[in-house]
Parts: sequence; structure tokens; C-alpha cells
Amino acid sequence: MTHDDALMRRVRWRLLAWSGGTTLAVLVILGALLYAVAAVSLTAAGEDQLRARAADMKTGLSFAQALPAGSLRPAGGGIVEVASAPGVLVGGPTSGTIAMVWPPAAGGVTASPPMGVDAVSLVTLPEGSGLEQARAGIDTMVTTELNGTSVRVLSTPVSGPGGTFVIQVVGDRTAELRTLTVLLAVLLAGGLAVLAVSLAVGWVYADRALVPIREAMRRQREFAADASHELRTPLAIVRGSVEDLRRNADQPVAEVGQALDDIESEVDRMRALVDDLLLLARTDSGAIDLTLEPVDLAALALDAADGLQSAADRLGVRLEVDAVPVPITGDPGRLRQLVTILVDNAIRHAPAGSTVRVGVGATPGVGRIRVEDDGPGFRPEDLPHVFDRFWRAADAPSGGTGLGLSIATWIAERHGGSITAANRRGGGALLEVILPIR
Repeated sequence: MTHDDALMRRVRWRLLAWSGGTTLAVLVILGALLYAVAAVSLTAAGEDQLRARAADMKTGLSFAQALPAGSLRPAGGGIVEVASAPGVLVGGPTSGTIAMVWPPAAGGVTASPPMGVDAVSLVTLPEGSGLEQARAGIDTMVTTELNGTSVRVLSTPVSGPGGTFVIQVVGDRTAELRTLTVLLAVLLAGGLAVLAVSLAVGWVYADRALVPIREAMRRQREFAADASHELRTPLAIVRGSVEDLRRNADQPVAEVGQALDDIESEVDRMRALVDDLLLLARTDSGAIDLTLEPVDLAALALDAADGLQSAADRLGVRLEVDAVPVPITGDPGRLRQLVTILVDNAIRHAPAGSTVRVGVGATPGVGRIRVEDDGPGFRPEDLPHVFDRFWRAADAPSGGTGLGLSIATWIAERHGGSITAANRRGGGALLEVILPIR
């Protein structure tokens, strides 16, 4: 495993940990909120049920107190029948609750339960169920255990002719707790499932997110390797020339002029290469700002062609410029550099005796710069790589660095335009730049 692979693996695991941790935190928060809302809702429903039953008991207690003494008799099932009015009952269905009425305490001792209910049949609640507080006039709602079962007890005082009665309603919390348990299990299982899916998706997206990073690292390695390769050749020539000068240290300068010329030529080549490398590095970091101002593309094309006329004459290539004024807003220096790169590239690839044509024109909304030559053109397999850094065709003439068209691409794109490469129908290469007119 290479260092880059290990680095990518660590980055992937960190991205996955961050994604999974964030998802887990969100699930925990949402699950806790949902569980809390459900618990509050179930508690409120249980308390409302107890209060409704207590209200019914209070109505029945008022009715029973209005009856003559001894007119009540047990009818079974917690129902009391009115002896003087057959068919009239006090009590009834419990709706899952147990309701009791405690009469006023006499001398510190609880009196017998009213309405003829047998004291033995009453539920014996543990201390702290709220009975004493209710006797003191305080309405209470407590949660306790009855025979190992969690219950909720409502104790509410009711004023009567003999003192303060206490209505206690007991509700079983088994169903409520079972519901909360099931909800918790569903939340845990669902949360784990969502977390697993999130981790799987995060793994896939982390792998995709690392693709640009891998590509950038690959390009960085290739950039360093290509730069080293391009610098090695001129350095070797310079070193050879220096060794030649040392061997002929006693010779007049005129005798070793070729070595000096070679050194000067390679130094110029290295300087151009270093300048291009510095420019590309600054473009990658975003450290270059364009100076935008009104500029005429035709004037720039004529200026660039004039600067390359001597090079064209030296190679036996004729330069033709057909330009009409195209005013745009751009950086004059960078646009001139763009045209110079395209024309210089065409001159070096054009055969002796041929013509390089530079055209500048406009169509609605855009300005166009076309540079054509009569050279061999581009091989079909080379077209996708024409604007790659350090790329040079197998039959490219010597002296280039493979960076010019990359720089030209950056200049065009920074001006909101584009650059394309194609082959002319009659033979030769065609490079065209399209820039928006602003």
C-alpha cells in the first residue's frame, strides 16, 4: 500500500466517522424527543382517565350521601344498590381503574368505608399514595407499585356533611409501560437500521468524494515528474557545455562561443519553463487577479502577430492576420499572451513555406479568435489531450514545454470563454477561442 493509498484510507474513515457520528446524534435527539412526547401523551391520557373516573365517583358519592341511612346494600362487583329504589345502582364499569371512597377520619382512625362496601375487599395501597395529603385538602397524583405492578393513584378530597371524604382512583400502568417499551424497541431497531444505511451510503459517497482528491494528487505527481523531466534536458545541456568550457579554459571566447550559445539557449528555455510553472501554480491557488478594462481583440491579435513575425520568418512561415475590431472587456496582458501562445504553437507546427492564418471576428454576443495552420493537424487519439499540462504529441517539434495550451485554456476560461481544437477539412490544425462580449 502506497503512502497516498494509506492517506486516502484514513480520510475515508474520517469522513465515514463524521457522517455516522452526525447521523447518530440526529437519531438520538429525534428518538429522545419522540419518546418524551409519547411518554407525556400517555401520562396525560392516563391522568385524564383517572380524573374522569374520580368525577363519576364524586357524583355517585353525592347521590349516596343524599339517601337515608341504611338504604344501600352491596350488589357485587363494586356496585351498590339503593334498597328503597330497586334498579337504582351506584358504581359500575371501572374502565380499567379501581375507585375507592374513604370517609372522614374519626379520632385518628379511619372509619368504615361508606356505601356498605366490605373493608376487606378494598385495595390496600402503600404509604405515600396521597391519602393523607388528600385528607388535608390537597389533590395529589402519584406513581407507586401495587403487588409488583406500577400504578398511578389519584387522591382527591371531597367535602361532605361529616367532614372530608377522599376519592382514590387507581390506574394500572402496565399497558402504558408496554407501549413505551415497544416504542423504545422500535426506535432502537429503526435507528440502528437507519445508521447502517447511512454508513453504507456514507462509504459510497466518501469514495466518490475522494475521486477529485485522488485525481489532484495524481496530477500533482505527474506535474512534478513532468517538470523534472523538462528541466533535466536543459540542465544536462548546460552541464555538458560547462564541462566543455572547463576542458578548453585556455581557449579564446571565440573558440568556445558555441558552448556559450548553448548555455544561453537552455537558460532561456528553463526560464520560460519556470515562468510557466509559476503561472500555473498561481492559477491553481487563485492568486492571480485579472485587470479588466475595455480592449480590442483585433489590436491584440495584430500586436501578438507582429511580435512573432521574426520567428515565423526564421522558420519560413508566412503570417496572415484578418481582423475586424471586436471590443470586449478583459485583461489586455493575458489576452495578448493567449493569442501569442496560439500563434507561436501554429508557427512551430507549420511546415516551411506554409501559411498561418489568424482571424478575429464577432458573432452575436461573442468574439472569436481563430488560428489555423497547414501542418499535419491533430491525430484523433491526441485531441482529448491537447490542453493537458505537459502533454506533447509524439511528432511535436522540440523546444516546447507542453504548458502553453494549458495556460491559454485558463486565460479563456477566466474571461468566461472557451477554447477548442479541431482539424481543418483541407488539412492542418484549427484552434478557436470564444469570448463573451461585455
